[in-house]
Amino acid sequence: MAVAPTTIRYRTLTWLTLAAALAYLCRNAVGVAESTVREDLGFTLEQSGWFMGAFFWTYSLFQVPSGWLAERWGTRITLSLFAFAWSVATFGIGVAPGFGLLIVAQLVMGVAQAGIFPASCNSIGHWMPLGQRSLSCGILAAGMQGGAILASGLTGLLIAPMGWRWVFVGFAVPGILWTIGFYLRFRNDPSQDSRVNDSELALIQAARAPAIDPAAANKISEWRELLAIARSPVMFWLCGQQICRGSGYMFFASWFPTFLQETRGVSVAESGYLQGLVLAGTLTGSIFGGTLVDWIWRRTGSLRLSRSGVGATFLAACAVLIVAAWFVQSAVLAVALLSLGSFLAALAGPCAFAATIDIGGPRVPQVFGLMNMVGNLAAAACPILVGWLFQWTSNWNLVLLMFAGVYMVGAICWVFVNPQKQIDNV
Repeated sequence: MAVAPTTIRYRTLTWLTLAAALAYLCRNAVGVAESTVREDLGFTLEQSGWFMGAFFWTYSLFQVPSGWLAERWGTRITLSLFAFAWSVATFGIGVAPGFGLLIVAQLVMGVAQAGIFPASCNSIGHWMPLGQRSLSCGILAAGMQGGAILASGLTGLLIAPMGWRWVFVGFAVPGILWTIGFYLRFRNDPSQDSRVNDSELALIQAARAPAIDPAAANKISEWRELLAIARSPVMFWLCGQQICRGSGYMFFASWFPTFLQETRGVSVAESGYLQGLVLAGTLTGSIFGGTLVDWIWRRTGSLRLSRSGVGATFLAACAVLIVAAWFVQSAVLAVALLSLGSFLAALAGPCAFAATIDIGGPRVPQVFGLMNMVGNLAAAACPILVGWLFQWTSNWNLVLLMFAGVYMVGAICWVFVNPQKQIDNV
């Protein structure tokens, strides 16, 4: 009788999803606490923009180096180090006395969190069957949004009774506990885990592209290889959609509570809850998007339709809903439209994650790292540019309209992404 496959791959995915949730809990708390920190420390809007955006500069610039480190050392060691470091940085935000040390803490957190998703995406490629990769990427993305939603609700709720400093100190603790458990239980490859039986190992490895000899892959220098990846046409368009999705998401993760407070007259706590509704749309969209992408691939066998088709269609739909919200004065109705828009935009997230695995070959961490780097450079600039734009125009609704255009450009980029070509074969 055939032995049923074990399910260790799902436990592995759970560890990675928890890491994503804890990372976003720490980083997204800054957006909800922004107005309180600004008032307490006497910051200007421009200083607040630098405070919120500082994380993304190092987070962006260290994507590729962290991806390289994850490939060399493996996810088990690198992700354990990263989680410990971002927890220490979160604690640092809570105890920082002024602007300078807050910036340092945000920069350190950016370095520490840079390698999470290159390493996690690489591990999904090792641990999950091809027919479950997009759903796995969607669940990973849902973990991000789960942490973001938790940050939105808890931060606004806890700031009044505890103060913003103790909130950040408290948010540092779960990451330390996760680090210990992850290092003890996680393995880089299913073949290294004695709990994985032969049936599960065969399931994971079915339909996988032929392995490339690591010795042959390493003959090319890292810099030449990275340059070849960056010059690939498919990477150009994949990075373009990531720039648009990253900057669009960053508006909702940073200035959106302030936008609601200023334009719809809601309180700090209410803005946190309403931000959570928008991020809930992103969470559900991530899970549903992964399921949809895998379903389309199983029905059609077309990587282009299941990746590029889904991404282009739903980013364009998100842009239309943002324009609709621009005409609405009611905070509840506007947030409902934006929540639906964020749901549709999130459907493109698993497409991007899965596409890096499809085209990455043996260098998934570097491919994902490069894509995520440019997306997060855009995210780093977003809070600063929004602050400047508002100071210049004094019109928050114009800011909202701008992001509708950003998402539409992202949809156009997806049209030109061809995930059927691996980087090594371009």
